[in-house]
Amino acid sequence: MNNIPSHLIPSRQAKKASYDRETIDPILDEALYCTISFVIDNKPFAIPTAFVRYDDKIYIHGSVGSHFIREIEKGIPVCISVMLTDALVVAKSAFSHSVNYRSVIMFSKAEKVEDLETKRAAFEWLTNKIVPNSWDYLRPMTDSEVRKTTALAFPISEASAKMRTGMPNDEPEDLDLPIWSGLIPTPTLRHAPVPDESSKLIPLPEHLR
Repeated sequence: MNNIPSHLIPSRQAKKASYDRETIDPILDEALYCTISFVIDNKPFAIPTAFVRYDDKIYIHGSVGSHFIREIEKGIPVCISVMLTDALVVAKSAFSHSVNYRSVIMFSKAEKVEDLETKRAAFEWLTNKIVPNSWDYLRPMTDSEVRKTTALAFPISEASAKMRTGMPNDEPEDLDLPIWSGLIPTPTLRHAPVPDESSKLIPLPEHLR
């Protein structure tokens, strides 16, 4: 940990932390949303938003008139957090209950994407992450729509992952108690699409099946 910034080192359970991109990137790629935290005029803000990772940056988008976007595009420091829950860990005592999870914390500053084609590509990456393989099916985004939307990139230069896996860690003296313990999995599921009124007679496209 000699070269790791002190603010990335967890104050508790440091052994659960990882700083390699092989661990960090899959968590960022699976998560659909992140929370971006920042301070303006000594007031804290935390905004949840969709994001996508591409190479060494994550990208978000928002209206050019958004106060949130206009503030962070100035390059103020932000903290970006992601958490995926895999299971509730049910122990024999409330004290030993826990959660199996995977999380990432990163510190960065926004880089405004000015190039029209790069912006369009960022919107394609994000769209295909939220609804896989949908970009080419949709009505193409117009240049006007691209200009009305801000794309921000955040370099993944200071980031750490933290996770918990496995069964409960009950106290040795509790193991023989007649109390059930184990895991309750909490998978994220996508259910069957539900059409709106204008699409009831349109066949469901292959990428949504």
